Amino acid sequence: MESIDWIVLYTTLLFIVVYGTWKTKKNTTVKDYILGNQEAKWWTVGLSVMATQASAITFLSTPGQAFHDGMGFVQFYFGLPLAMIVICMVFIPVYHRLKVYTAYEFLEQRFDLKTRSLTAILFLVQRGLAAGITIYAPSIILSAVLGWDLKTLNIMIGSLVIVYTVIGGTKAVNVTQKQQMFVIMSGMFVAFFLILDYLPNDLTFGKAMKVAGANGKLNILDFSMDTQSRYTFWSGITGGFFLMLSYFGTDQSQVQRYLSGSSVRESQLGLIFNGLLKVPMQFFILLVGVMVFVFYQYHSSPLNFNPAATEAVLNSSYSDEYKQLEEEHQLLESRKKMAQEHYSGVLNVKDYQLTMAAKRKIQAINKQERENRGKARKLIEKADASIETNDKDYVFIHFILNNLPRGFIGLLLAVILSAAMSSTASELNALGTITTIDLYKRSHKTEKEDGHYLSASKWFTLLWGVIAILFANFGSLVDNLIQLVNIIGSVFYGNVLGIFLLAFFFRFVRGNAVFWSAVLTQSIILFIYYRFIYVEEQIGYLWLNFIGCVLVIGIAMFLEMLRRSMQMSRNR
Repeated sequence: MESIDWIVLYTTLLFIVVYGTWKTKKNTTVKDYILGNQEAKWWTVGLSVMATQASAITFLSTPGQAFHDGMGFVQFYFGLPLAMIVICMVFIPVYHRLKVYTAYEFLEQRFDLKTRSLTAILFLVQRGLAAGITIYAPSIILSAVLGWDLKTLNIMIGSLVIVYTVIGGTKAVNVTQKQQMFVIMSGMFVAFFLILDYLPNDLTFGKAMKVAGANGKLNILDFSMDTQSRYTFWSGITGGFFLMLSYFGTDQSQVQRYLSGSSVRESQLGLIFNGLLKVPMQFFILLVGVMVFVFYQYHSSPLNFNPAATEAVLNSSYSDEYKQLEEEHQLLESRKKMAQEHYSGVLNVKDYQLTMAAKRKIQAINKQERENRGKARKLIEKADASIETNDKDYVFIHFILNNLPRGFIGLLLAVILSAAMSSTASELNALGTITTIDLYKRSHKTEKEDGHYLSASKWFTLLWGVIAILFANFGSLVDNLIQLVNIIGSVFYGNVLGIFLLAFFFRFVRGNAVFWSAVLTQSIILFIYYRFIYVEEQIGYLWLNFIGCVLVIGIAMFLEMLRRSMQMSRNR
């Protein structure tokens, strides 16, 4: 990185922190701090909701996901627009009518205190873990690629977020997320057009898409009923729908964004805005990853994109074997480049037989390359079991640092850190709110002054910020980061969503049945995850959202009918 990159990076980050702090420093009440005094317009709500979900993991992992596996990951978001409609029709009117600070206040009014507390604790566990990951994700990758100290990066990112989130509360999160989304999308568009500019002169965007298609990267829709496949149309429209319904309808980090809307209509328009733009945005980010794949069809790429993994294996007894694989990889890359150039030329001729023959040749070479990369990962694992062998999260950052012009590197790093800050700020804001309103305030038998709870919210937000930084320092990278966050969510969200659906639609079910059903369901889901996903991977993790939701509803209804049956027997 040159001086201009550092200037761009630091200027962007400092502007966001200073602006957010200055703009929102005059919070005098809990309502100001937690709900931003409910002044947000629909575009602020929509951008804030989008920025909360679009963490650094999105911009690091998603292009790498597309590079390795193609565009199929977009199916994960197919349930989102449907979920937005349900939330706008059911959740938002109820929350605004009851004038709640948190989603879980509603559960006490509908059921009882223990159900509210259990649901709040489930949220704190899963979102507390996610907050650490959203800090850890960019830190570990920037640490590996730039040689920066990992713990220093964790503390730097966490501290920047803590400053304006503790001082400004929800309003600071909403205000800064508008700036962050502008930085993020500007950076991604810059990266996209630079990739296109770096492709061979005769390779138009249309031809580049055909190259990607020839390598199976444009297979967007998978209608198979294979439950082991992580991303299919059916898992997206069902499991994805339940996950999005849970996330946007019951997760306080999102609920707090639209509770800050100035009216029901503003909140609804903000969510519809998010629903309409989210799928195209994810499609575009995946497309950036596909274009990075096309770029590396004509330019050299490392055998493994994680530099720490390469260094570890080259300093081990497996160094000679790895160097031999690197030589084979370079040979394959030369053959691949020639094959791609031949394929591009054949496309101009428009001869079907020649096109299919050239396509099969490319596919055969890329199959060999994938096998080579697999062998490399096994050698890395033998050399150092603690090193992450899966390099999906390193693909995009490798491209940025090795190919973008000076100045743009600083911009793209600012994109990654801005995304980390925006998502983490929402999470800390929500964690502090839930701890204050659902646990701390509710545990006091006598009502205290508003200023007391305002102070408590700030202290709990600070505490969760420190916990997130500590977790980030002791966390471990598992598979693909964007999948890790969604797996953590899927383990808890189905159960929580089921509790809210019972509250909305099953009026005859009481608190005791819901509480014990939720406890039993969470135990079953943890067992299913460990036995059938972590150990054997027999089902896709998205199905946990559907299973958890159906289980908690079914068990609660059974327990309630059992209670009524026993009561009727006693009354006879």
